Amino acid sequence: MALNNTYDARLVQQETAVGAGVQILVLALLGSAIGLGPAGWLTGLVFAIATWALLSTALHRSRLRSFGPANRVTLGRATLVGGVTALVADSFFQSSPPVTLFVGLTAVALILDGVDGKVARRTGTSTPLGARFDMEVDAFLILVLSVYVSMSLGPWVLLIGTMRYAFVAAARVWPWLNAPLPPSTARKTVAAMQGVFLLLAASGYLPYAATFAVAAVALGALVWSFGRDVLWLHRTSRAKEVRVVEVRELVAS
Repeated sequence: MALNNTYDARLVQQETAVGAGVQILVLALLGSAIGLGPAGWLTGLVFAIATWALLSTALHRSRLRSFGPANRVTLGRATLVGGVTALVADSFFQSSPPVTLFVGLTAVALILDGVDGKVARRTGTSTPLGARFDMEVDAFLILVLSVYVSMSLGPWVLLIGTMRYAFVAAARVWPWLNAPLPPSTARKTVAAMQGVFLLLAASGYLPYAATFAVAAVALGALVWSFGRDVLWLHRTSRAKEVRVVEVRELVAS
């Protein structure tokens, strides 16, 4: 039995290694197409290695016997995000990447965001690891896009990309932020619009005023969404504390 588990684990780990290999291939294609510079190559390679290491560790801990079709879609999306990351890093030292290439890679990555979830549900392969993997890829793409847009609109755009990470950091200080949230269509809509709006702002197709407005709307919607969730979590936490006190007083009496 142990041999079977080890064999399955190796098969799962091989898929992450293939993902890293595909990431390097994407970088090579970008290099041949636009002459990707050292910054782009280094950033892309760091992204590939980090993704492989983190995903391999998570798979080992979860003991999944199969990587699953939905995770393959997410891994493919992650390689595109790695390409976008390399282009953004390269833009700090060279000219901006070709708009068509940048928009194309990002758009496909955003479209695939709606595919992996559907694949997981249809194949019955939804897992906590898959959901977390999907979320982290989404969050990192938003961070990279916000960095790129901030170069033209200012550092305030970085709030869009860092807000989720700030929330995670705050949850380590205030554990009540880790409580599960109720399903919300509004939250999903706001999350989905961040990538679309940032891509519009990054494309350069809009005049400056419209670009600024699009980014501002994205940030405003995100602040509203996070603020609403934090308020709900705080109220729920306070309500639980009150109930605990009431129960203790009732027992004591």
